[in-house]
Amino acid sequence: MKKTKLSVNINKVATIRNARGGNIPDVVQFAIDCERFGADGITVHPRPDERHITLKDVYDLKNVVTTELNIEGYPDERFLKLVKEIKPHQATLVPDPPNVLTSNAGWDIINNKFFLKEIISDLKRNGIRTSLFVDCNVNQIEAAKEILSDRIELYTGPYAENFKENKSKYLKDYVLAANKAKELNLGINAGHDLNLDNLRYFKNHLPNLDEVSIGHALISDALYLGLENTIQRYLYELNGLD
Repeated sequence: MKKTKLSVNINKVATIRNARGGNIPDVVQFAIDCERFGADGITVHPRPDERHITLKDVYDLKNVVTTELNIEGYPDERFLKLVKEIKPHQATLVPDPPNVLTSNAGWDIINNKFFLKEIISDLKRNGIRTSLFVDCNVNQIEAAKEILSDRIELYTGPYAENFKENKSKYLKDYVLAANKAKELNLGINAGHDLNLDNLRYFKNHLPNLDEVSIGHALISDALYLGLENTIQRYLYELNGLD
């Protein structure tokens, strides 16, 4: 079973800082510490209203992240200007309108094919790996391959919401989606509401999972368990590493 990378989404750290003003907690130092404690990458989603991660944060993080920097966002002019200047390892494109609270649905790639294809081509010319946030829909995954995306990120909200009720039932679509992605030689990422309870079961049934991006649950766990201990626990659930 391949090693799956853990990318820590640090948006919630910025949310706490912004609630009070100033620079406590320090987002940049938090990212450095995540890497020091074993995280394989850092994820940020700089929204237009800067309610958590700001543009300044992203530019500051560019200078310190030594693993992989993943920038998520809706590919409008502002976002594309940012990522082409920063040149992160990965840009994850999400279909969120500006006022949405959190990413909660995948792309309709089929009906946005020409729009997304042009953007992906532009990002690839700038040496940036691309990932498209998608639901478990085989047709959409095939469309992602057609427009030459490097990866997909499976939206795991439905799996997480129904994990305690009937995890095997709700995982089936993810297995089918992952198998199709593997068949098409697409990288497989996943994210949204994955946590210490549901992560291992998910990984064990998707052995070709490249990366998970986890923020809210991991940051919340760190309040109780401490950051280093929390990251080590997530790595253990993913790969049996401690």
